[in-house]
Amino acid sequence: MLPRHACVILVLCQFISGLALADDWHPLPLRSAVDSVQPMTGLVVWHDNEHADTDSIQLEFSYMLFNQVVDDQGVYDWTPVEELLDRIASRGHQAVLRFRFIYPGYTQTAVPDSIKRLTDYHEVTAKSEGQDTAFCDWSHPALRDFALEFYTKFASRYDKDPRLAFVQVGFGLWAEYHIYDGPMELGKTFPGKAYQARFLLHLDGVFDQTPWSISIDAAEVQRTPFADDPGLLDLNFGLFDDSFMHAQHDEYNESCWDFFGRDRYKTAPAGGEFSYYNTNDQRQALAQGGPNGESFEEAAERFHISYMFANDQFSYQKPDRIRRAGMATGYRFRVTRFQTNGEHTRITVTNTGAAPFYFDAYPAVAGVRTATSLRGMAPGEERICVVPGDGALRELTIECDRLVPGQAIQFDADLAGE
Repeated sequence: MLPRHACVILVLCQFISGLALADDWHPLPLRSAVDSVQPMTGLVVWHDNEHADTDSIQLEFSYMLFNQVVDDQGVYDWTPVEELLDRIASRGHQAVLRFRFIYPGYTQTAVPDSIKRLTDYHEVTAKSEGQDTAFCDWSHPALRDFALEFYTKFASRYDKDPRLAFVQVGFGLWAEYHIYDGPMELGKTFPGKAYQARFLLHLDGVFDQTPWSISIDAAEVQRTPFADDPGLLDLNFGLFDDSFMHAQHDEYNESCWDFFGRDRYKTAPAGGEFSYYNTNDQRQALAQGGPNGESFEEAAERFHISYMFANDQFSYQKPDRIRRAGMATGYRFRVTRFQTNGEHTRITVTNTGAAPFYFDAYPAVAGVRTATSLRGMAPGEERICVVPGDGALRELTIECDRLVPGQAIQFDADLAGE
């Protein structure tokens, strides 16, 4: 019989040996490749574009009108939104939506008639872009209250909806945070600064999962509240740039990006639209050197772009070029280590893309998810994920509840194993 102290030592050695075995990770072979545009990234076309039903894109855009949803009695009917989201999802895509009140050349605003009928509500019509255009009356509390109420109801219904990727919000022409041509008057044709601050705080409160973005033109300190209330810059909103890559982009546009902080992409998406300043901006948007000396791929990496409106690009480029450009945006996951110790599988993932993924996504082995989400992984960042089970005979996937049928998150891997 062994002495008591020898038994203790033997048990201790067996325990330590067991720990060593449990931590004895062996590499497994894994090969996979990202060969398509990833969900919630890429070039974007309008939902009614004849090329919308293609795998060269993953996102479709639509303006929507407030009075499409709210009738002349103030009653909400979400049918137009439902039908649009269903059509887009049926193509295996997701929507980027922007509700707007005014648009150059439209002599009726999208303010519900229940508000327009109020005797002290007064809209004005004036020239914008050479066309008669109706402008809202933001001096009236009914309109201000309505905008807050609308997004409360919208977020309550759609914040967790997989059919919806991103929401863009704003005031003025095209809801792009300006009236550069027309009767710009704070508190009347454009919301006052105090209300804008209230609106931004409200959106930050009602949207929990769906990223919302404003135009970079909101950097204009004369008409927006950010300079007066710098704390608003801490809100979790993204940015969109509606004249991306034009000739003077490194002047005005880039200063706007700088104003909001160049690290904003780490928590909220960066997007935009190819410039329409001239025909060349559109024709050369995806040319080797871009329209003005920088390729789209270079610009997408520099600004950490997740998506870019490119509705006209099928007129200038073949689908494969549009697909390759889309693959240069957003996240791109690579598995750099795939290991097992017989009881668990350990997966090391890095993001080699231009931007993070803004929703929860989980590596999974045989459908069993890790507890570690890939949400918010910055370019170059690495995360280690562990899941129960031996990965040697099981399939690795990246699962996300925010996808629509037909979508899948891919990953790169070229691991030989032992």
